[in-house]
Amino acid sequence: MLRPLALTDMGAAAQVHRIAFDHAMPWLVGLRPPDQDRWFYRELVFPACRVWGHFDGDQLCGIIAFRDGWIEQLYVHPAAHGRGIGTELLNVAKAASEQLELWTFQRNAPARRFYEARGFTLVEQTDGMRNEEKEPDARYVWSRSGR
Repeated sequence: MLRPLALTDMGAAAQVHRIAFDHAMPWLVGLRPPDQDRWFYRELVFPACRVWGHFDGDQLCGIIAFRDGWIEQLYVHPAAHGRGIGTELLNVAKAASEQLELWTFQRNAPARRFYEARGFTLVEQTDGMRNEEKEPDARYVWSRSGR
């Protein structure tokens, strides 16, 4: 089931984020403690973004947070990979937007392949000095018109 998330879902959203993040980028494990993740979703992500989730029964297994042409967060629990959940969540943001941009880490090859396979184009790479993790990143853009 796919639905918008409520403020009461932000703890579960933070947990999906952390599990998926740590699985995809083990070299960055331990970046933040769980209480900071929960605060981040409750106080920063939820007020600023449209946040949707994919549930298997009562279990949240994927999230997307987007706003004003930007995807801020997209994470799927590793146990749910390969089931189309990320694509479903991405399609929610695409349906609501003419253009979307996002950042991902250069070393996160599976994420980069995922976005490229869904019409996103690489437009910028940085040395990572502007992000919290100091990890080289890549900016991607998708446009409904394909330009």
